Amino acid sequence: MLIQYIAEYLEYLQAERGLAQNTIDAYRRDLTAFCDFLYKLADIDDFNKITRLHINYYIKELHDKNYSPTSVTRKIAAIRGWFRWLSANEITPTDPSLGVELPKLAKKLPKVMTVAEIENILKNHLTDIESAVLELLYGAGLRVSELVNLELNNIEMSSKYVRCIGKGSKERIIPIGEKAVKALKIYFKKRELLVKKFRLDTKKLFIKENGKPVTRQDVYVFIKKQGEILKKHISPHTLRHSFATHMLENGADLRVVQELLGHSDVSTTQLYTHVSKKRLKEVYFAINN
Repeated sequence: MLIQYIAEYLEYLQAERGLAQNTIDAYRRDLTAFCDFLYKLADIDDFNKITRLHINYYIKELHDKNYSPTSVTRKIAAIRGWFRWLSANEITPTDPSLGVELPKLAKKLPKVMTVAEIENILKNHLTDIESAVLELLYGAGLRVSELVNLELNNIEMSSKYVRCIGKGSKERIIPIGEKAVKALKIYFKKRELLVKKFRLDTKKLFIKENGKPVTRQDVYVFIKKQGEILKKHISPHTLRHSFATHMLENGADLRVVQELLGHSDVSTTQLYTHVSKKRLKEVYFAINN
């Protein structure tokens, strides 16, 4: 009975809320794990039997298994969202998740790279596709999922912008610089050869040497390799963080950066202002010590 309503809730999140498939999959795992726990704990397979105490027991088990506060927060958020939907649709008369508190998370400043480190990567004899990928991750602040889902018509070379679909199926338009345009022009020539070679009929922007579309994993492996050369742990998101931080350091308006990143809440973007201040202090003390 519980599992049935997980499927209906996920359909709602996808159809009505427009959440990304990765988010839907995470909700499915979290809610299924919660239902499995209830069944093992007290053979519960009925909403009317679930109480606030059962949810507290589940949270305790998550802590006992050493889940990070971030993971616990995400799992609780999934449960609370599910019960809100169940109550709104009058599937369950009460919401046992009401009042369940989320763990307090310490705000970690995102890791960023220096401009010099970005330039060093660009000097590492990159392939045409690697250069274009790097320029869009850093030069446009794209998420890796946004990057791999780009299609040819998402790039407007004459107007110099990229149009992408972000979280919640929200579209945003981001200007790209001369370096990104140049890298894309070079890559397009390579792409044309691949399309002819494999007789491809695909709208995907990024294609590998074997004719298959570039995946998230491909991008992670490429960026990780570049980090190893720099002796620094980085991911595609590090480049997005760096894009935002460097924009603010060079005087960009906070609201503009928010729009470029696709943040729904400006407080998320404000975190980068703290990064900029921290970096400023580091530079100051390095010079004066």
